[in-house]
This record gives sequence, structure tokens and C-alpha cells, in this order.
Amino acid sequence: MTRVLPWTENDAANRLLGSDPLALLIGMLLDQQFPMERAFLGPYLLRERIGGPLDAATIADWDPEAFAEIFKGPPALHRFPGSMARRTQDLCRVIADEYGGDAAALWRDATDGRDLRKRLEALPGFGPAKARIFVGVVGKRLGEAPPGWEAEAADWPSIADVASWEDIFELRRRKKEMKARA
Repeated sequence: MTRVLPWTENDAANRLLGSDPLALLIGMLLDQQFPMERAFLGPYLLRERIGGPLDAATIADWDPEAFAEIFKGPPALHRFPGSMARRTQDLCRVIADEYGGDAAALWRDATDGRDLRKRLEALPGFGPAKARIFVGVVGKRLGEAPPGWEAEAADWPSIADVASWEDIFELRRRKKEMKARA
């Protein structure tokens, strides 16, 4: 059975997020200064535009100018297509070089939750907060996190808490409330 992460309005994109670890990482990378449902649609649109599966080495080796054009669309894959195209290639270079192209090795081979968080923080475009959110995604949504992941996961509302399309609107409301209190 294919796992589905219902974070877009596109069923095929949601299936891709649940079945392709690199797509999930790229979606998380794109989830900054951009609506989350559009960010997580990005890997699906990218796969369509390159005409094949998302492969870390292939993406990393793509001509940077041509890859930026892919990101520009229309529609653009991100609000900042040029810089996010570069970050995507940088992310894919790390996955290709350090994990043999296997994005799931990031969490599958982590010794514990702290190791997973550190691995994520070392990725281009993943700071401490994004790493903690992704630890939660791997634990809560994929059920594949190493022991101790709970202590390293975000302790605030995030995409890791979204189990249905309707949850996105609740998450957005909760984030707005948190910002208002801060």
C-alpha cells in the first residue's frame, strides 16, 4: 500500500510525498516563505518537468541555469525560483555524495533521534527548526524514525501534525495564534 501525505490538493503529489523520500525532502526544503501546500506540490511538478523520477545525482549534475529555468515555470516552483533551484541542487548533491542517492538513509541509518536531527541540520537549507520539524515528519507521518526521535522533534504545531487536508487550515490557524501571542 502506498503511503499518502495529504499536504496538497493533488492526489498524485500526495502519493509521491509518501513514497519518495527525496520528494519529501525537497518539499520540506521548499517549505519556507511559501504556502506549504504549494511547497509540497513542488517535487511533483519538478518530476513532471524533468520527465522522469527524482534522482539526487541527476538533479545535482543538472546545468544550474537550465535547472533554474525549470524552477521558474510557469508556475514557479517557489517564490524565489533561482535560489531554491540552487538549494535543491545542493541538497541533492549531499544526498548523492553522502548517502549514495538514498534519501531514506538519512533516517534509516541514524543511530538515534539526535543523530537524525544532526544529519538533517547538516543539509543545505535545513536549519535547527526545519530539522526538528522533519524529525517529527519521519516519526509521526512515516513511522520510520530511530529511537529517541520524540525528544528531537518540534514541540510546536508543524506539518508533522497534518494527517488530513483539513488539518492544514487548522495548522495555519494555530501558527497565526502563536505569532499573535509572541
